[in-house]
Amino acid sequence: MKKIYFASLLVGAAMLASAPAFAVDSTGCGLGSMAWKGNSGIGPQVLAATTNGSFGTQTFGITFGTSGCDPNGRITGGTGRMMLAFLENNMEQFALDVAAGYGETIDTVAGILNVDSEEFGLKVQAQFAYLFADENVEAVDLTLKVLQLA
Repeated sequence: MKKIYFASLLVGAAMLASAPAFAVDSTGCGLGSMAWKGNSGIGPQVLAATTNGSFGTQTFGITFGTSGCDPNGRITGGTGRMMLAFLENNMEQFALDVAAGYGETIDTVAGILNVDSEEFGLKVQAQFAYLFADENVEAVDLTLKVLQLA
């Protein structure tokens, strides 16, 4: 019996130690995701996923556009989050590359979006005024606009 308790303790410790390895906000949309928004770690993620699954709020939210869900959204596997994180740290260089129609940041964003880099560069260059409407463009707004163009 002591072996079972010890094994349980080891599994629990391993889960807690690996909590930082889990992606933050990986539960999608739904009431559970909204209720536990901003929390990180395995506990809140499990509670959010359990709430979404137990009450069907994610399915309802996707169907009717509630609980942070978008019925017209696409499954991205975190693409938007990756691109937002990249653009937050590379806004200035991305603007320069978009103006030129090519560059490392365009190659990176095209890679994140899994699109052809040259075509993407031409597309964003043609839409420079739309993407960078003024000098105070926020990374979130830029990310949404780039996703629309992709």
